Amino acid sequence: MKSILLVGLGRFGRHVALKLEELNHQVMAVDKVEERVEMALPHVTNAQIGDSTSYDFMSTLGVRNYDVCIVAIGDDFQGSLETTALLKELGAKFVVSRAARDVHAKFLLHNGADEIVYPERQLAEWTAIRYSSEHIFDYIVLDAEHAIFEVSIPQDWIGKTVGELDIRKHYDINIMAFKHDKQMNMSIKASTVVEPDQTMLVLGNLQNVQKCFHI
Repeated sequence: MKSILLVGLGRFGRHVALKLEELNHQVMAVDKVEERVEMALPHVTNAQIGDSTSYDFMSTLGVRNYDVCIVAIGDDFQGSLETTALLKELGAKFVVSRAARDVHAKFLLHNGADEIVYPERQLAEWTAIRYSSEHIFDYIVLDAEHAIFEVSIPQDWIGKTVGELDIRKHYDINIMAFKHDKQMNMSIKASTVVEPDQTMLVLGNLQNVQKCFHI
C-alpha cells in the first residue's frame, strides 16, 4: 500500500482515483472545484478543496510524506506546471505529471516532474493497434520498442509444443503466458502444448509480432 497525493479531479483524475481505490492505496485528493471533490470523496481516503498553485495551501498537505504525487490537471497547463514545481519545492519524493504535448513534457520535466504520462496519446496508440487488427486483443507498452501483446493463436499451431514452434529463435518473440476464460497459465515450458480456445501473451516489438502472426 502506498500513500498518494492526487492533484486534479477532472475525468482523468477521477479514473485514477477509482483505480487507486481498487488497488487499496491511501489517497489524498485535491481540486479547486468543490463539486469534483465531493464526487471523489467516496473513493479516496481524504479530499480537500484548494488551489494547488498556492504555497500556503500546499504546504499544509505534508507533501514530503507521500510516496507519489500525481498531477492530473489537464485543462490548465500553467496550473499543472506551477503545481509540479511547487510539489518539488515542498520536498515531494516522486512527481508524475500529465502532459498533452511533447513541449509540455519538456517544461514539466525541467520544473520538477520525475515522470510524464500522456493519457490521450497512450489511449490513442492502444486503440489504433487494438482495433486495426483482428488478432490483437490487448497490448501493454514496456518501452519505445517493446510491448506485451495478447494475440490469437494460429490454427496450425494447435497441438504443437512451445519448443516445436520456437518463435523466440525465428521471430525474437517470447511467450509469456496462455490465457483461457480469463485464467492465466504462466508456467510455460518447451514441452507446453498449445491448446485450442486460448489466446497467447507474447513479448516483442510490433513489427516482429505482425510478421510472426501475419497481422
